[in-house]
Amino acid sequence: MTDTPENPFAAMFAQTQAMTQEWVKTVNPALANFNVAGMDKLWPTVPAEMLEAFLGKQFNPEGLDAKTRLLLTLQGLTIQGALAEAQIRLTVRHAIEAGATKQEVAEAIGLAAMFGGVPAMNKAMELAKDAIDGIEE
Repeated sequence: MTDTPENPFAAMFAQTQAMTQEWVKTVNPALANFNVAGMDKLWPTVPAEMLEAFLGKQFNPEGLDAKTRLLLTLQGLTIQGALAEAQIRLTVRHAIEAGATKQEVAEAIGLAAMFGGVPAMNKAMELAKDAIDGIEE
């Protein structure tokens, strides 16, 4: 078996990926082994007061609070197929910080199954559990 793709587009894509990896190693060797899946660990949890100030009712007193906005964001990320793993973990972490309970997080993800499908819901639930377990440690 060979690693050379038969599809010309796949071959061009593989070549582009290899060139990009070499360029990254040249420009910043520290990024050569960077894993995007762990990106959420680089971002600190924003305090609840700041979340409310920037995402909550600070500028719109009659609007949604930060917790509700974050739960809606979590739903949107789930409906998109739960592909943005780091963003889901980060959003769960911030929703909990803003006052959401584990049950509210689970319900927000569960409702998204109607629009994004059960596989997306299952993946988001798994990511949310990982994020919550990380908070509790």
